[in-house]
Amino acid sequence: MSRGRDQGNARALPPARKRFGQHFLRDTRVLADIADALGDVRERTIVEIGPGRGALTDLLVERAGRVVAVEVDRDLVQHLRARYAGRSNVEIIEADVLTQSLAQLAGGPYVLAGNVPYYITTPIIFHALELPRPDVAVYLVQKEVAERMAAPPGDKTYGALSVNLQSVVDVSMLRRVPPSAFNPPPAVDSAVVRVTPRAAAEIEPELEKRFRRFVLAAFGLRRKQLVRVIRTIAHLDAERAHALVASCGLSPEARPETLSPAQFAVLVRALGNVPLTQAPSEEQGEA
Repeated sequence: MSRGRDQGNARALPPARKRFGQHFLRDTRVLADIADALGDVRERTIVEIGPGRGALTDLLVERAGRVVAVEVDRDLVQHLRARYAGRSNVEIIEADVLTQSLAQLAGGPYVLAGNVPYYITTPIIFHALELPRPDVAVYLVQKEVAERMAAPPGDKTYGALSVNLQSVVDVSMLRRVPPSAFNPPPAVDSAVVRVTPRAAAEIEPELEKRFRRFVLAAFGLRRKQLVRVIRTIAHLDAERAHALVASCGLSPEARPETLSPAQFAVLVRALGNVPLTQAPSEEQGEA
């Protein structure tokens, strides 16, 4: 969701554009909470996704060693470059964030802040998981997405997004944000979420893409029993599927919505190089 706090003459500020999903955050308490959640950034580089009119950026430039802000809206870019023309620690990049290597923009270790457009939330989150990852990322996202990101196994909102994120990062939902915090207000509640890399990921980096593909396919069959899931995704006969599930110490009657990220990782390793059925990508939506 594009961002910013109204300051000065509102008529002089770039308007919100529907095609970019822009709703400008203006609640000073929420802005401060996002900045606080990044931790001590006095010597850090912050990459900010979608700075909008600069409301959060105003806080970040006072706290951080360096801020690299990526904005796709040309009018907002011009506004931001004029706004921070006198600040040597700010760089405004005009680009679609999905076309950029965040780590390269940062030039080294970094933290990430993102008030992301709701229509491309999942692609942006997974784009930010590309190695090397930010040391911490704080997002403002739709509340329902935040709940799925943080959901535990067995929860009604637990799904492919939950597993694929929690296999490599820890997710904390920090606070709810009402529509009134934005101008114009969105039709849904939002939430602030903090994401930090796990000290020990559940899946090896070289297996992450295969893991995500398997998880997405499995949640396309979320209410099927595990043996049926394995038979369908890996094209195994019943005997081989039963043997594989048993070797992983899992119940053949278990369902994907009850498995932890660690249990999914065990299954993916046990499958080795067995070809998997095609699954939708994160860009196509979550199963």
